[in-house]
Amino acid sequence: MPPIITRLRGNTYRRRVLKEGSPRKRRAMEPRASIAVIGGTGFYKFVDDVTEVKVDTPFGAPSDLIAIGKVAGKPVAFLPRHGRNHQFPPHMVNYRANLWALKNLGVERVLGPCAAGSLQPEAKPGDFVICDQFVDRTTGRKDTFFDGPRAVHISSADPYCPEMRAVAIKTAQSLGLSFHPDGTMVIIQGPRFSTRAESKWFSSMGWKVINMTGYPEVILARELGMCYLNVSLITDYDVGLEGREDIKPVTQEEVIKVFAENTEKLKTLIKGVIEALPEKRSCPCEEDLRKAIP
Repeated sequence: MPPIITRLRGNTYRRRVLKEGSPRKRRAMEPRASIAVIGGTGFYKFVDDVTEVKVDTPFGAPSDLIAIGKVAGKPVAFLPRHGRNHQFPPHMVNYRANLWALKNLGVERVLGPCAAGSLQPEAKPGDFVICDQFVDRTTGRKDTFFDGPRAVHISSADPYCPEMRAVAIKTAQSLGLSFHPDGTMVIIQGPRFSTRAESKWFSSMGWKVINMTGYPEVILARELGMCYLNVSLITDYDVGLEGREDIKPVTQEEVIKVFAENTEKLKTLIKGVIEALPEKRSCPCEEDLRKAIP
């Protein structure tokens, strides 16, 4: 296990057993999960019959309590990225605490669905995009666990887990969903939406979707040796789409409305991916971290 994982320890506990038993007994009772879902805008609940877990991390508090239940017989952790009341805007999400907390619970694979705008006409509202690349346009976000004294340079050439992407593509096909098997996500700082000029530039570069939370979540997962899958649900055409000057500026209300209309399809896809994932990983994600540590 990489040194950072053994050096930094969160204090995890179940709310219902805080007042009883020794610390060792409490640790033995901690719920564990090897798969996690981080829900984005409009996606605040995923699993039922859950145990809610509070995790303290060296980086502060995660966005919310982590709910652990079962999907297809597998223990799954769920964390709302913005908090259950959507209280954290994209630039204020504590991404490091979120990923660290999940790792501390035993998570090896992270599914990060999100709402996204379309930059290309073929990606229609209601479609899914299983991204394979990203472009970071954020500023000032805490985007690494490695602040020294050693320099660790994780590879981000192929940031999304190839094994999880293959499973997601096959699952989307089997469900008959309208989806795109690849695409580049450009992540902007937010919380504002893009100007028409910015959006037109992004569109002209061939990038497919635009979002505010895709970075640094994926890279932090890679720094902890976790696999990461993005599934973008298209909620709107961005204002700079080439040849579509008639497109009205997007609003938060419209994003939430379209996302809500497609939430059940998204949950079905995510559950299908979880069910189809092999028990053991055969991807290079964890090995990439080992190679990066001197």
